[in-house]
Amino acid sequence: MNRYFLIFPAVVQSLLIAFPTLASDAEISDKSPQKTSNIPNLTEIQLPATNAELLTQPAKSDEISQGTQQTIEPTPQDESDISIEVVGEKDTLPQSTPVYVIDKEEIQKQGATSLAEILKRMPGFAINDVGKGADTHTGTYYRGAAINQSVLLINGRQINTNINTYHGGTDLNTIPVEAIERVELYSGVTSALYGSSAFGGVINIITKEGYGKPKFASSIEFGSLSTNNQQATYSGSVGAVKYNFSFERYFSDNRYSVPVGSANRDAQGFLSNADSATSTYFGNIAVNLDQKNSLNLDITKLSSRKGLIYFGFPLQKDRLDHDGLNAGLSWKTRLGNGDDSILTTTFGYNQDYFSTYGPSGAFSRTGILDTQQITARLDHEWKLTPNNQLRWGVDLKNTNLNGDVLSTVPNRIARNETENRSLLNTALFAVNTLNISNIFQIDLGLRQSFDDQFGNYLNPSVGLRYAVIPNVAVRGSWAGGQRNPGLDQLYVYDTVHGWDPNPDLKPETGSSWTAGVDVNFSDNLKGQFTYFGSSLDNRLGVIDGKWANIGLVDTNGLEAALQLKIAAGWSTFLNYTYTDAKIKTGTEQGLQLGLIPYSILQTGVGYQNAGWQANLYVTYNSGARRSLFNNPSDKATDFAPSFLNLDLSGRIPLTRNLGLTVYLENLLGEQYERVNRIYSPGFTFRVGLTSDI
Repeated sequence: MNRYFLIFPAVVQSLLIAFPTLASDAEISDKSPQKTSNIPNLTEIQLPATNAELLTQPAKSDEISQGTQQTIEPTPQDESDISIEVVGEKDTLPQSTPVYVIDKEEIQKQGATSLAEILKRMPGFAINDVGKGADTHTGTYYRGAAINQSVLLINGRQINTNINTYHGGTDLNTIPVEAIERVELYSGVTSALYGSSAFGGVINIITKEGYGKPKFASSIEFGSLSTNNQQATYSGSVGAVKYNFSFERYFSDNRYSVPVGSANRDAQGFLSNADSATSTYFGNIAVNLDQKNSLNLDITKLSSRKGLIYFGFPLQKDRLDHDGLNAGLSWKTRLGNGDDSILTTTFGYNQDYFSTYGPSGAFSRTGILDTQQITARLDHEWKLTPNNQLRWGVDLKNTNLNGDVLSTVPNRIARNETENRSLLNTALFAVNTLNISNIFQIDLGLRQSFDDQFGNYLNPSVGLRYAVIPNVAVRGSWAGGQRNPGLDQLYVYDTVHGWDPNPDLKPETGSSWTAGVDVNFSDNLKGQFTYFGSSLDNRLGVIDGKWANIGLVDTNGLEAALQLKIAAGWSTFLNYTYTDAKIKTGTEQGLQLGLIPYSILQTGVGYQNAGWQANLYVTYNSGARRSLFNNPSDKATDFAPSFLNLDLSGRIPLTRNLGLTVYLENLLGEQYERVNRIYSPGFTFRVGLTSDI
């Protein structure tokens, strides 16, 4: 099938995550009890930045009108849903690019056990390194960009450490799923606020806050492949103090029969060394000091133990240990007499300890990357006039990397070393939002960076949004970017894969852009259509066993999404993403980037009533180009076959506070090639209990 054939159905997909909260800026609802399907005047867009209820999310009946600036008072019936945020705060995120949101209800429906499983149903994502038998080498991509070419945030605080070797990349098991309130996805001009490296986008994880009487929620699941998952949350408030503590433990042995030619297939024909175990702990305490000041402290602890399968090495037995600690303290104060000036000061600490070790024949090897990062951020949201809002500030980030390499392999002993490197990066940022008229808005952004290693560089951005008619808005954005090589790529030998560092690496530079239209076809049918593109020069990769700048990659694609409310209790969605990530230079010139499929299509239908839930999801993947080749017949142009997958999830209420959950995955039972000779297990299931006391 010609891959371009799927562009047309594409005019129909993108966001929505399992009956998602399709969020975008064309229908930013009037914050009044009265629901509206019209696109508001731009001067009316005054939503909280952390409550980005965009495009098709209906207004909530308990929200106050836009003109007021008071805190929602708790009531007995809704105390579990109230946050400490002031409803009247303005949304200062640029509105010229789509903002997608998935909330806790949709996350629960999907039965996601990691952040990666949440993201995989969002538009633009190709996620290969999550799920049964997944391999960390195969990566997560957004709009053709790797996960480290996007910015990952917790409550608006960056947590990427820019460690790039496969065993040290960003881990999307970041926090317990039970602790997540929602996940927001930004792009375009937002990169000026959060980092010039956001060629893909900005992923912001918003965590839950306690409120009201103490509550205890828990779940336990068991299923195929020795899978077991336990989650627990305790939350509530005492006076002005609100708290939420969560824990999650997950294990799967991922041992199942795989076809001849599969990665890591042992003598019995089973996938070997693919087990995975994680434990995550999360705590959040928020304090309203007075009407103008609030403090928020959150801490996350991660412990992960897993085996590695690597399509380049038969029967790889290496193990990967990852321990992480992330802490952040945020102080928000409202200056002056109203909400026209809000200052947020944030301090963060992030440590990632990665240890990869294993046998190499009669010898052994170990590689350790220990990164510690201290960050500080000053962020000022300032409404200069009714039609002009400025958001500006400063970012400070100090990164220290300890790298230890130890191998007894004779031809690698000479590369054994201990590296200690540090790097300071400072940035000034500003985004000015101008409402030229009631229907026309311009976002202008600048980010000036100062880097110990790569000097000073300026990255501008611009975006616009125009409401053509009340139910149709067009938008566009352009952003320049620069992503610097990681300290590991510059200085630390990768003894596991045999890759040499390269201190002469250049930064990846280029730009990204979007253009789209948001349409409210009716009260029940919402649509969002986006063209995206990027041009990235000096892209980093490995050539002849050494990190190098491999050349230019141009990416173009389409995202489209439709969400239909069929009737009370029923909803459906259709998502499509087309990504053409073309290599423009080098030996693979003209080829699609490896591991990135051209097309991903997702659709689903769901029903819920009186605690009962049923959700059917359908996923189509066109197959990705293989990036490493072991068989003599393999060619650089080979693609994994396309596949179609059906998943079913449901919940049966047993009592008021107790429910039975069922997740049936891969209903067709097809053992498709996920990516690069790594195969799914076929049909699997999970059954569990959830309680809320």
